[in-house]
Formats: sequence, structure tokens, C-alpha cells
Amino acid sequence: MKYMTSDEIREKFLQFFEQKNHKKLPSSPLVPSDPQLMFTVAGMVPFKPIFWGKVEPTHTMITTCQKCIRTNDIENVGKTARHQTFFEMLGNFSFGEYFKKEAIPMAWEFLTKVLEMPEEKLWPSVYIEDNEAYEIWKKIVPEERIMKFDKSENWWGPVGPTGPCGPSSEIYFDTGFTDDCPDVENCTPACDCGRFVEIWNIVFTEYYAKEDGSFEPLARKNIDTGAGLERIVAAIQGVKTNFDTDLFKEIIEKIENTLNVKYGKNSKTDTSIKVIADHARAVSFIIAEGILPSNEGRGYVLRRILRRSIRHANLLGTKTAFFSKIIDSVIEKYEKIYPELIEKQDFIKKIVNAEEERFLQTLEKGLERLNNIIKKGKISGADAFELYDTYGFPFDITEEIAEEKNIPVDKDEYLKLMKEQKERARKATGNKEYAKSNKAYKKVGDDLKTTEFTGYNSLNETEKVLYIIKGEEIINEANENEEVELIFSKTPFYAEKGGQIADIGTIKNTQFEAQVKDVQIVYNEVISHKVIIKKGKIKVGDKVELTVDINNRNAIKRNHSATHLLHSALRNIVGNHIKQAGSYVSNERLRFDITHYESLTKEQIQAVETLVNEEILKATPVITEVKSLNDAKNENVIALFEEKYGNEVRIVKMGEFSKELCGGTHVSNTGEIGLFKILTETSVSAGIRRIEAITGLEALKFTQKQEKIINNLNSILNTSTEKVEEKVQSLLKTIKEKESTIKELEAKTATANLLSFIDKGIEIDGFKIVVGVLENVSKDIHRNATDTLLSKIKDGVVILFNKSDKLSFTVKVSKNALNKFHAGQIAKKIATHLGGGGGGRPDFAQAGGKDPSKIPEIIKNIQNFIK
Repeated sequence: MKYMTSDEIREKFLQFFEQKNHKKLPSSPLVPSDPQLMFTVAGMVPFKPIFWGKVEPTHTMITTCQKCIRTNDIENVGKTARHQTFFEMLGNFSFGEYFKKEAIPMAWEFLTKVLEMPEEKLWPSVYIEDNEAYEIWKKIVPEERIMKFDKSENWWGPVGPTGPCGPSSEIYFDTGFTDDCPDVENCTPACDCGRFVEIWNIVFTEYYAKEDGSFEPLARKNIDTGAGLERIVAAIQGVKTNFDTDLFKEIIEKIENTLNVKYGKNSKTDTSIKVIADHARAVSFIIAEGILPSNEGRGYVLRRILRRSIRHANLLGTKTAFFSKIIDSVIEKYEKIYPELIEKQDFIKKIVNAEEERFLQTLEKGLERLNNIIKKGKISGADAFELYDTYGFPFDITEEIAEEKNIPVDKDEYLKLMKEQKERARKATGNKEYAKSNKAYKKVGDDLKTTEFTGYNSLNETEKVLYIIKGEEIINEANENEEVELIFSKTPFYAEKGGQIADIGTIKNTQFEAQVKDVQIVYNEVISHKVIIKKGKIKVGDKVELTVDINNRNAIKRNHSATHLLHSALRNIVGNHIKQAGSYVSNERLRFDITHYESLTKEQIQAVETLVNEEILKATPVITEVKSLNDAKNENVIALFEEKYGNEVRIVKMGEFSKELCGGTHVSNTGEIGLFKILTETSVSAGIRRIEAITGLEALKFTQKQEKIINNLNSILNTSTEKVEEKVQSLLKTIKEKESTIKELEAKTATANLLSFIDKGIEIDGFKIVVGVLENVSKDIHRNATDTLLSKIKDGVVILFNKSDKLSFTVKVSKNALNKFHAGQIAKKIATHLGGGGGGRPDFAQAGGKDPSKIPEIIKNIQNFIK
């Protein structure tokens, strides 16, 4: 075989299928639009809607090189020849254009003619009942090299109980490596010794699986080819593992130089090097997609991969941050193919450095704790949970270490404790009565199933009372001053959901009036109205008018719509890695949490604020549409991965600026929001920032309050608004000068007393002992005075008290006196007598106390404290 680089192989594949009239498309993102998938795991993922028949293809023949992430076998990465977390999948796809008799010969032509692989090294396989594919292969290779496998090997799909599926045909490459084969002479692709490597897989999507288990032919038969680039490169370059190809060469060399290790000399060292090399690629590409380390979803996968790398570097003897240097080699390798890496290089490295430093702070202590646990011979679920919760150890790291030591881990107990923690966290966010088990809610929920929400279009409804609930009882009537819950078949009141607070308002008729104080979804989709009865009494069956407080609703709508504009503005100004991590929308303000690795600059906050207000001034109509989830995802609408969506979703659009899935209430055009003002930007936790802002009348109140403060300052400082800053700066300068003068006077006063302290000094064992008391001086003057005294007496001990807001003192011992006196021990003894604490080095110490009245006694008996 002719040697080729990975870049040459990738390009030859795409060119070959382009020449066969396939449309070459760039790799789709690692984060798919498919809500069922965390990452893009195969080349066909971006085309699932086409395979499913839900979307008509723009191009009927396509070729791609798709970046993929798979972590289901992460524990095998580094231990086997071909497991990777990040890999590239070469693919050619046909949507009804060609099928088996074209796809099989094209695969053979590329492998044998373009890549010049020896024909005798290629072994195809077919589904045991797929005679059509078998007959095609018989015309290409000898029958004895065609393998027949069952569904476990040569069948794809369906995903779920029903859907498209079909047989597949795979092509295996004979590597010639037979060291692990028990029967070399009879070895075939059916042997799992590793000699034969699957490098090509053609899926013939020709059936639809029905619920009864039967299959019906699809009207349009499709081809889905997946060929792992790493495996093909290893075959062409004649190496035993993917890690020995040019795809990893420079990365491994960087690891060798950075960590001072050598690849190929020791199996344990090699495993760790492979883990780091593989994970460096995955980390680079995942962060380039805007994903940040976290404890959930994709962010947890990223954290898990990164921390696994750091742990393996620790095994190699590295205790300091190193990973960003390896990232550089990854980017250098792939920047021409995937330019997004070089564009986001600084961003990737910032995230890596922050996460690495965070984990390194606890890694050593965590490993020490784990080693102590291991001595018990097993790791309980509580131990594994402690390692995760206290030391940041992902469970798979604990599990991997346990496997290395051949001791068991109680995974079931760990998962139970994790579930309990999440439940505690959920309750801590708001331990409300509606969240508790309530038999009345269950009865109503089972009977009614759902309450129709009409509040998008109307703030009034006339409805019949279906249920009255008090506590956990369903009652028939309620009287004045009672607090009860009312349930109807329809309501204009929005129930608290998705970060938006509930509406308030009134429920009344001619004899009855109640104030609505809270609205919640209590069971199934039933909405309960918690009310205080202000007048009259209410019975089941009574007709009442439900009226939402319009001013309160409008204030909530302004804030909710502003969160959508804020989200888009942040992605525009700060970066498209920004994702929503939580929100709270009330009538007074909005709170918006985002995934971001550092605080926003003042310039960024100002730019975001300006952009949101520019969009408000455009008075763009806010349009809502209800569509299927798949249709919404195909429109590039922003959705939260962790959020659970139904088959139908509501899309809120504000022109082209913002498109999000949202069930909340919104303004009819952005101009209704009025003024938007950011109040604060703070840290919530690692990788999560929080922005609080106000809109409309609240923003006006805020500016009026600020204006009032400035006017008061103008009056106090006897200046104008234009000159208030200049006036304050001038005053600060004057204060600074006065403070400097005061310090100089303090220093002179303190210095003046120093000679008297020396005069009153005593001698012990030939050394001068000087003790003095200063009154209310700064720390600097206190310390300088101590140094000055010691320089004047040359040899001896200086003890200097400072009576200010807090009693403190210093002890300094000259070099020649260190064999007689220890400053730290003297300080500790004096501090104990003063009711305080402290200590220090043999030559210098400082401490504090609580009882200054004892200073004269200490000075009088100083020899008892220093011996």
C-alpha cells in the first residue's frame, strides 16, 4: 500500500464522491438539533429527519466528513487500539437515488483503486438473510471471504419501537497483527482477536419497523455509509493502533515534551498518554461548540473527560497545570480542516485552565482520601458520593481506580444518593405546598386531567367552579376570610412555570370576591388558584369571573420578553457559547443565569444593554407559533438541552434577532418593554454568571432614584451634574493628601517615643529587651517602629504593643539572639495572657489580644514571658 497522510485520505474520500455527483457538505456541529442525542455520534445524525421521511432533501446525494463524540466506552479509551471519544466519520449518503448495486461497488472502488488497499486484505460481511448484497459481493470477491452475520452485527435500527431500519454490509481490513489470535490459520472477521478491523459500514435503509414487529418496504430506499477515518488511516499507515497514526503523532510528542515522559516504553505510561491525547481532541472540539464544564448534560461529559485527563497526568507524575499546551498541538493539527478551533483557541484555553486549576486544588486531597477508602477493600456508594461531592471526582474516575485496584464499588447506592441530593436541591429552590404529596390534587388530577390556559389571548374568563380544595380535602363550599384553592376547566391565569412567576388578580361574582395570590400546576396539567376570600362565600358549581391583574401581567411580560432579547444580545456580544442556565421573571425584575467562564467587562455589559435597547426601539412584532419539536429544531430555534419538551412546542420570535422555545407570556412588540437596564452581573458558581435587570416603569424608577442621588450630591458639593465627578476626584485627592500628612505625624510621634522605650529596656543574658506601647497607629507604622527599634539596639528582642480598635503586638528577635529567644513562642505566651492568639517565625511574630489592661503587668514581668 502507498503511504498517505490523514489529510490526504480525508480529501481523497470527499473528492471521490464529489466526482460521483455527491454534494460535499461541511461537518455539522457536535451539538445536534436532535433532542434525543447529547452529541453527534455518527455521520448520519444531521440527516435523520430525511431518513425518517419528515423532511425532503435539498440534495439527494451527499458526502461529508463529520466530527463525532461518543463516550459510552470511555473507560476503554487508552486501553484498546481503536476506542476514541472524538473521531471523524467519513460518509456518503443517498436519499432514494441509488442503492446496494451502486453503493457496494463504489466502496470497493475507493478502497482498492483510490487508496490502493490490497484486495486480499478486504473481507466484506452481509446480513445473513440479505441475498441481494451477497450476490453483489460474489461478483467482486471470492465467496470464502464474504462473511454472513446475524442482526447483532449486520442490522441497523429502528431507533425506538418503530421507524426506518435495514441490513448493513461491512468491510473488514486484515491488519496482519496476529499476536493475540488463538487460531491464526483459521482467523476471520468472526474472530474477536483484533486482527480484522471494520473500516466501512453501508446501511441499506429499506424497511419500516411496525409496532407488531413486522416490516414494510420504504417507498424511498436510502444509503448511509460510515467509515471511521482513524481506522482507515491506521490501515493505510500500517500501524497497530489509531494512536500510532499521524492523527496523534504531534499530540503525543507534545505530551512527551510537556510531561517529560516517553511513549512506547511502558504499557501503563502509554495508557495514560493515549488517554490524554484522545481527550485533548475531544475537549478542544467540545469547548469550541460553546459547551462549558458543569455538573449536568454535555457540560458534565466535558468535565468528566477533562478531569480524567488530569488524573492520568497525575499518574505520570505531573502535579501542575499542563493541558492548554496539549490543546495547542490539537489546534495546530486540525486548524485547516476545522477553522473554528483556531478562531476560539484563546477561549478554549481559558476554559481548560480554569477547570484544571479548580480540579488540581482538590485532586491530591481526593486521591489521599480515596487511597484511605481503598484500604477497606471496597468503596461504598457513600464513599463514592463523598469523592464526587467534596473532591469533584466524577464517578467513572473512582470506578476506574477501583477497577485498577480490583476492588468493588457500590454504584447503586451512589446513584441513590445522587438522586436524593437532586431531590433536596429541587425542594430547596422552593418548598411549596403544591409540590408536596396531596391526595386532593391526585383525585382532581385524575378526574380533570388538564386545565385549558386561555391567558395568551384573554385576561378574563367566566367559568364554573369545579373543585374547592382546603388543605388535602375537597370541600363543597368556603366562606369569607378562608384560604382555599379553586379549580376550573379554563383559566386566563398563568401558573408559575419556566422561571416566570404566577399571575395575580381576582375571582368574583355579585355575591363573592376572592384575591388570587398564587397559581400552580398541581397534578397532571391541572391548574390550581390559591385565593383568600374577601367577601361572601363560594360553592362548587357557582359561576364566577376570573380576571388577571393587567398591570402586573404587563410588567411580567416586559421582563420575560427582555430575557429573550438579553439572551440573543449576550450571544452576539460575548460569544455564541453563551447558554441559558436558569431564569426568574417577576413583575419587578428579571434574573438570567448564563454559562460563561469569567465576569463580563464593563464594556461588554454596556454593549449588551445598548443592543437590547436598540432592539426595543425597533418595536419589532413578537410572533408566536406552535410547531412540532423537529420543525422547531430545524429552524435553529434556541432550546435548552436539559428541558423536556412535548411533541408540539411554542416558538417565540422577535424578528430575526431572537427565536426561542417558550411557553411564557410576552409583549406584542418589543417597544412595549420600554427601557432595559442591567443592575448587576455576578458569579453564581463555577462557569455560571447571573445578570439581574429591570424594564419599563421599574427602570424609570431606578433612573429617577439615581437622578435624585446625583442632585443631592450636587447640593452637598455645591456643584453641577457636569462637574460632580471632577469635584469628587478633587475631594478624594485632598483626603489622600490629608491621610498622608496624618501618617507622617503618626510616624513622627511613634518615633519620638522609641528612645524612651530603649531607655526603659532591660538586659537578660547579655541581650537588650525593649518593650513599648503605641497608641492607635497603622499596621505599617507599627511594623516599621519595631524594625527601627531593633536596628537601634542591634542585638536583642523588641516587643511593641499597638492599642487601637484591636489590640495587637509584634515580637522581633535579632539574628545573634535566636539561640536564646524564639519570637513565635514569646508571642504565643503573651497572646494567651491577653486572651488572644497568634504566633510566627523564630525571628518575627505578630499576635493579638482582647484585654489591654494586662499590658502593664506583662511589661513589669517581661522576663517571665521571654525565657
